[in-house]
Amino acid sequence: MSYEQTIDYLFTRLPMFSRLGAAAYKDDLTNIIRLCEFLGNPHQQFKSIHIAGTNGKGSTSHMLASVLQTAGYTTGLHTSPHLKDFRERIKINGQMVPKEFVVDFTEKIKPVIEEIDPSFFEISVAMAFEYFAQEGVDIAVIETGLGGRLDSTNILTPELSVITNIGWDHMNLLGDTLQKIAGEKAGIIKQGIPTVVGEVTEETAPVFETVARQKNAPLTIASQRRQATDWKWEKHELVVQVAEKHRTDRLLYHLDLAGLYQTKNLLTALEACAVLQEKGWEIEETAIQSALRQVKKLTGLHGRWELIHQHPPVILDVAHNEAGMQQVVEQLELADYYELHIVLGMVKDKAIDKVLALLPSSAQYYFTQAAIPRALDAKELQQQAAAAGLKGKTYPDVNTALKEAMAKAKENDLVLVCGSVFLVAEVI
Repeated sequence: MSYEQTIDYLFTRLPMFSRLGAAAYKDDLTNIIRLCEFLGNPHQQFKSIHIAGTNGKGSTSHMLASVLQTAGYTTGLHTSPHLKDFRERIKINGQMVPKEFVVDFTEKIKPVIEEIDPSFFEISVAMAFEYFAQEGVDIAVIETGLGGRLDSTNILTPELSVITNIGWDHMNLLGDTLQKIAGEKAGIIKQGIPTVVGEVTEETAPVFETVARQKNAPLTIASQRRQATDWKWEKHELVVQVAEKHRTDRLLYHLDLAGLYQTKNLLTALEACAVLQEKGWEIEETAIQSALRQVKKLTGLHGRWELIHQHPPVILDVAHNEAGMQQVVEQLELADYYELHIVLGMVKDKAIDKVLALLPSSAQYYFTQAAIPRALDAKELQQQAAAAGLKGKTYPDVNTALKEAMAKAKENDLVLVCGSVFLVAEVI
């Protein structure tokens, strides 16, 4: 098969969560264990960092991959979903997996696909493990797909487990309380393996403490070790001043990921680096400083408060759940603009009412939908938004909506595209 035929086979033959939602979710590890056994257990042949969390796990994964790469380590990175190209999910030192590998791997694994009918995500995880083992990476940063305990990536025994935070998302699969969701994420905590949690609440802290104690896993809470004491925007960078517990000096970090919410991810990444240093990984402060300044360049991360056009400024952000949208709204309150234009599309299985309740009623809305079965119909979104006091017209696709928003926006207005990873992915 050609690469195009291979991708078509993977997209159409295998159930994809991004397209179908819960129907594609496999809630046990049987398939990934079978796939990896067939491949000779590649996940046991490289060191890894395992990252879960409701929000921020993608940004934190890319930050850590950038740091390790800059420190001189050959670094694998597995994230999901992709925006434009399937191969974005599997990278080494920022370079996507070659098309030839995707083709050859799929041909090799086809007999097992036909035998066990795995999900698309299970195949992509197995592919990443095989590629990282084959290429002999020094370490790989592996992001969970959904949850943690039953996620396909959770057959790893990593150097470090990282959980960014807990919020309301995928409640139909992970549980209807923060404690239940935290319990699923805490499933990545392994026996004796250090764990960094970005931030906790009264509900979630006891969950992590209990599981860490049961697993004899050293636990640190990043937000309790460091604080962002000041910040500013400077030449499209977010400059953050960080104070560390028991130290009198302050360190400045320049981030090319300009969203203010990245301050939380920064603290998580810094604590993860500190734990890795304690374990013997050679990561100089200069490497951390340099890496954080060029995360997008080194890893290819996109869609996090990303400026893609000036006059009027157009921002893309993949925020799609309540906690993520709250962060975007806080960012909007700090942004400088005359009028706000929001191109919005969402998927059906989110807490849509809660997200809409956060959005400003003063903005002009352009309701649309991504070209996937999970997408909420633009007309239905418009109706739900109207009940929340948000008004606007509907458009058949994101690019038509964005074109209209840019035409209406004045030079000092702001255009924001958000609500769904898949919507942002379709922006041309």
